[in-house]
Amino acid sequence: MTLRKLSALPMLSLVMAAGLEAQLGRREAEWMISGADAQRSHWIPADARISRESLAKPGFQFLWKVKLDNKPVGLNSLTPAVLIDRYIGYRGFRSLAFLAGSSNSVFAIDTDLSRVEWQQHLPLPPPPAGSAACPGGLTANVARTTSATYPPLEAVGGGLGGRGSPARSDLARPGEGAVTIPAALSAIARANSAAPRPRVRLPAEIYLIAGDGKFHSLYMSNGMEAGPPLDFLPPNSNAQGLIVSEDIAYAATGDCSGRSGVWSLDLGSRQVSHWEASAGAVAGSAGPAFGPDGTLYAATSAGRLVSLSARDLHLIRSYMTGGSAFTSSPVVFPYKGKTLVAAASGDGAIHLLDAQSLTGSTSSVYAAKGFAPTALATWQDLDGVRWIVAAAGSPRGAIAAWRVVERGGAITLELGWRSADMVAPLTPAIINGVVFAISGGDRSSPAILYALDGTTGKKLWDSGPTITSFVHSGGISGQAGQVYLETYDETLYAFGFPVEH
Repeated sequence: MTLRKLSALPMLSLVMAAGLEAQLGRREAEWMISGADAQRSHWIPADARISRESLAKPGFQFLWKVKLDNKPVGLNSLTPAVLIDRYIGYRGFRSLAFLAGSSNSVFAIDTDLSRVEWQQHLPLPPPPAGSAACPGGLTANVARTTSATYPPLEAVGGGLGGRGSPARSDLARPGEGAVTIPAALSAIARANSAAPRPRVRLPAEIYLIAGDGKFHSLYMSNGMEAGPPLDFLPPNSNAQGLIVSEDIAYAATGDCSGRSGVWSLDLGSRQVSHWEASAGAVAGSAGPAFGPDGTLYAATSAGRLVSLSARDLHLIRSYMTGGSAFTSSPVVFPYKGKTLVAAASGDGAIHLLDAQSLTGSTSSVYAAKGFAPTALATWQDLDGVRWIVAAAGSPRGAIAAWRVVERGGAITLELGWRSADMVAPLTPAIINGVVFAISGGDRSSPAILYALDGTTGKKLWDSGPTITSFVHSGGISGQAGQVYLETYDETLYAFGFPVEH
């Protein structure tokens, strides 16, 4: 596949995208970072095409795969894709997936046309040889700017968003640009002048952390650097969970650099702050999670869960398991007027904590024999029931789901279902009531993608022998009727409902 360099002007793309938001009136939930949103829910509440009903019928299928130019570093290859469905550039409407490679590469894929839009290889020396825990090279996900507020729950079960028709371009007479530009300029002017609506700010850049620890901003349109790289993390520190919110970048590091913890970078002042784990390393591959007020929550392998202030990362509160290590990143969600934090520990427990106190009096655990969760996701069904979905076990494991319930004033978990056995399952994703789960496989067995009914666990679909490699650093992301998965052999797979071109 040949490299296509774009010559789009980033400001033009921003103006047109802002005009689109003004026309649509509101934005649907999108897969913007590792875990979809700042709460690390791994959940897209609404989708125009994906549903339990549509997955129970023929139509959802393998669509395409693209081999990317990246070299694995240890077991790491590609990061989970970050998506944008309604990006407008000088070529018109585009649907793009952004992902990074372990050898300090970054890619933009046109998901309508299954081709590389652009790719960049950062000018860095080859990553050093590392270990499974400290692989070296680029390890953190690509990120878009996101908000700490909860995803829009009013769209659960439906929604206007989604790719229902093929991408297209609108052309005007020579020298006038696309016919969408005048309408976009008019719409953005109306949006910015109408009180009390705030001024429109829409994405023009993506962000990543290279293996040398530097923070990079790249234009979505062509992959060019939007400014000089900024000093952020120690080199080869196994960064995880990059998120950019309110002009602050956040990420977690393992103990590879000797300084495990959570870091923040003020993109204006370039000031770096750091909360250092006094013992153990930050747990989970998704990094810290955010409450709707901007408070950060991080769990460690020493069995400690902390809440941290935004920007300066001052410790607010902490909770201890009593000895068992945390094994997952936290997830944050609303429940009956409260903000709850959930995290899994190595003894097979899921801890439910009131975010305001982080005290044991408002926590609940569920221990299942032979089932030790290592990754969590959360969603809410049409009846208002809150679910926690967990992946557990390596090499043999499964996916299980619990309802969050309140009995006698105590919040606890009630087991809903458990899947058939899977090989090294990774964090599931939930799209409009459908749980997408990966049997990650290993060097002797390829990965399999499953679609399960989110309320019963019934298998609705699986990818069969389509995928030919295993999954380690990749993961599931999806929206607009399609689901994406990255494998160790540098391949991005797309599954979903076909769109005419």
